[in-house]
Amino acid sequence: MKSTAINSSFLIFLLLFNFFGCPVFAQQAELRILIVEGDGTINNIKQRVNVEPVIEVRDQDNKVVEGAAVVFFLPAQGPSGTFSNGTKTLTTSTDRSGRAVARGIHPNSQTGRFDIRVTASFQGQTANATITQTNISGSSSGGGGMSGGAKAWIILAICGGAVAGAVIAATHKGSSSSGTPPIVITPGTPTVGAPQ
Repeated sequence: MKSTAINSSFLIFLLLFNFFGCPVFAQQAELRILIVEGDGTINNIKQRVNVEPVIEVRDQDNKVVEGAAVVFFLPAQGPSGTFSNGTKTLTTSTDRSGRAVARGIHPNSQTGRFDIRVTASFQGQTANATITQTNISGSSSGGGGMSGGAKAWIILAICGGAVAGAVIAATHKGSSSSGTPPIVITPGTPTVGAPQ
C-alpha cells in the first residue's frame, strides 16, 4: 500500500513538473543547415569575382523551413570581404524553398582561405554551419586567354618554320639557274587547340 502511494506521488510530481514549463522527456526540435553552393570556391580578387553562398534550412523531419532568420558572418581580419552594405554581416531569411543567399560579397585584397559562419534560427531553435572560400590574385582560368605553355609552343612553331624556310632557301640558291622555280614557304595563321 505504501509503495503504491509513493509511485502515485512520483507520477503526479513528474506530470506537474512537465506541465509547468520544465519538460522532462520532451524532445528538442532540431534545425539543420545544408550548404547548397559556395563551399570550397575561389574568389578572384583582381576581377572582383566571387560565388554567392546559398544555404538551405531543414527541420527535424527533413522539411524545408520558410522564414528562418539567417545571418552570414565574414571574418573581421585577414582574407575576407564585405557585403554590398559595407559590413561583414548580412541578415536575411529563408524563402519558400528554405533557402537563403549571401548576395553581394565583395572580396578584399588579401589572398588566402577564410570561413563564412552561418547561423539560422526558427521558433527558438538554432543551427550553425561554416562555408569555406579562398581569395586568389590572378587571371581567371577561363575567358579565352592562353597559358604560358601554349604561347611557348606557338613561338617554337614560328621559329621552326623560319629555320626550315632558311634551310630550303640556302640549299636551292645555287640550283635556281636550272630553270625550276624556287620553293616559297608562306607561314599561315597559327592554330592552337584546347590544352591537353
